[in-house]
Amino acid sequence: MAEDVFKALADPTRRHILDELVERDGQTLFEICARLMTKHGLGLSRQAVSQHLAVLEAADLVRTRRQGRYKFHDLNTAPLERIMTRWLRPDGPESPP
Repeated sequence: MAEDVFKALADPTRRHILDELVERDGQTLFEICARLMTKHGLGLSRQAVSQHLAVLEAADLVRTRRQGRYKFHDLNTAPLERIMTRWLRPDGPESPP
């Protein structure tokens, strides 16, 4: 599971997608493509963004929900929290007494 998360985070485009979902959760593919173009200058096709979203979904960093004919993408931070707590424990040597 952690391997999928690191693979997903390795690509800068996927990190931009996550940044956009942090700023505004629950976006459609069209909205994500538009924001990537206007804010980051990334003129990717919808198919390319869909492939990036599939990698993020496989890592469980993005979850989708359907509402009528629309598909919304939501950020899921649980995998990041699991990785963080794996190495950063409150009872570690650097934590205050």
